[in-house]
Amino acid sequence: MRKLPERKSIDWKKELLDSQRFNKKEEKLLKDGAKSLTDSWYLGALYMRYKVLKGIKDDTQENKGQFQSSFQEFEGKFKND
Repeated sequence: MRKLPERKSIDWKKELLDSQRFNKKEEKLLKDGAKSLTDSWYLGALYMRYKVLKGIKDDTQENKGQFQSSFQEFEGKFKND
């Protein structure tokens, strides 16, 4: 998968509408936007489908251990007081 290009203005809804056929509900969501919480969930799923089709990968970084510590270190902080 490729990474997302530098913050270009991408109209993903229009691009997705042009690329596939959708039922009436999906077309309405992509054209008019979400009107309720469940619509926003459904729109989020459509966005995820768009990202998979385009091969876009999020810039998530792996946790490198900045929050890792042993229980002994944690317990030692309280014993010294």
